[in-house]
Amino acid sequence: MRIISFNANGLRSAASKGFFDWFSSQDGDVLCLQETKAQEDQLTAPIFAPDGYRRWFRDASTKRGYSGVAIYSRSEPDDVLTGLGWDMFDEEGRYIEARFGNLSVVSFYIPSGSSGEIRQNFKFAVMRWLRPILDEWLRSGRHYVLCGDWNIVRSRLDIKNWTSNQKNSGCLPEERDWLNGLCADVEGEIDLTQGRGWTDVYRVLNSQGQDYTWWSNRGAARANNVGWRIDYQLVTPALRDRVKHCAIAREPRFSDHAPLVVDYAE
Repeated sequence: MRIISFNANGLRSAASKGFFDWFSSQDGDVLCLQETKAQEDQLTAPIFAPDGYRRWFRDASTKRGYSGVAIYSRSEPDDVLTGLGWDMFDEEGRYIEARFGNLSVVSFYIPSGSSGEIRQNFKFAVMRWLRPILDEWLRSGRHYVLCGDWNIVRSRLDIKNWTSNQKNSGCLPEERDWLNGLCADVEGEIDLTQGRGWTDVYRVLNSQGQDYTWWSNRGAARANNVGWRIDYQLVTPALRDRVKHCAIAREPRFSDHAPLVVDYAE
């Protein structure tokens, strides 16, 4: 199974740059999108409906042209969920989950706090609220693949300018502690009683890798590879040994983010 995660930073914009032509060449089974920045009724053109795929959206209802997540799938899910029970989060269009038997594939868009204190405090509130949900999923016995833009780097390896970003949203120590507290890069670190066990697919396959998934549009950040790795696929422990390959598709450029492509053994 091939699962692709991508923050489009506007799906109409990404489509105009050839994203769906690229996607159609990838033989993907599931596509998780973040930041569609559109309402479903604005995405009715044939370009947004590639052959062989069904699609489901969770648009932002707080304002048009904001946030939004989606899942495209070759197979019909048993169920599609679009809310976790907190309106402030759900109504911004930040979560959608497709269930296929005992497998859940989630498209997540965790808030950024870079615009100021109000949004940073909301981000911290989301982190606190999500933790018990993620812990419950980890212990549930279901297989989960959590795809998305988490807006947090995990370590020095995940950001070009580590030192100068220590006080910036996405690289704050408390954010990194939260995300690292969820993850177990080494099998021996797994402790389900503490909610620690999510596998960062890229990091398991590239223990010392220094690849990025997002680059600022300012200056020549992308050309100079001054980036951040903030897009992840995190999986439950039972899927760890089924991860075969992952790649960050830096080119062609469809967004300020790059698609993350992961292959899983059936």
